[in-house]
Amino acid sequence: MLPSELSSVSSVCSDAAGIAGNLFAIGLFVSPIPTFKRIVRNKSTEQFSGLPYIYALLNCLICLWYGMPIVSPNIILVATVNSIGAFFQLIYLSIYIAFAGKAIKLKMLGLLIAVFAIFGTTVYVSMRFFDSHERQTFVGYLSVASLITMFGSPLFIINLVIKTRSIEFMPFCLSLSTFLMSLSFFAYGVLKYDPFIYVPNGIGTILGLVQLALYSYYSGAFGEDSREPLVNAHA
Repeated sequence: MLPSELSSVSSVCSDAAGIAGNLFAIGLFVSPIPTFKRIVRNKSTEQFSGLPYIYALLNCLICLWYGMPIVSPNIILVATVNSIGAFFQLIYLSIYIAFAGKAIKLKMLGLLIAVFAIFGTTVYVSMRFFDSHERQTFVGYLSVASLITMFGSPLFIINLVIKTRSIEFMPFCLSLSTFLMSLSFFAYGVLKYDPFIYVPNGIGTILGLVQLALYSYYSGAFGEDSREPLVNAHA
């Protein structure tokens, strides 16, 4: 096969992997909807924490910036998935703030302002002080650091499942979506020769696989059905 043909095949495969990753990511983005239906229905945030959505918004914004052509050419599918993610997190945060108590409302508004300040500073610094190659490296390291902090949630759930020997708080569909999305973007990063994509998503793939293995083991051993995801723990 000629080099041009190999390049064409690689391009098609990478696009397919990126599109698949976008589709699987939607499964993750819509997973909190039942939680927010409950918040709206009860007109209260109850014991639910808004911090996961703050972290998720910051992660989406930084990764969105990394995927923009002015930072990283030819990985626009990273920008699309994170723009969708940022949109969902903003909706969730808006609902959360609307129904939160006064003290929590002020705290969440302060954190939301901090998120946009950090994002704005990242954009300014990367554009003002770095050339194109250095800019990609700088934002790439920030995106990897941001993604790694997001691994705290699946690690917490894995630890909880092992301790309680229960899969109640680890829904199968959510674990499967995590695994498939991470696997898709791992393949996308490999085909794009971009370690800032394939390294964190490789870790995400392993964590997703561990979750699926635990689900298979504990559902088989104890015959339990999963319920809602663990989203109401205060941070």
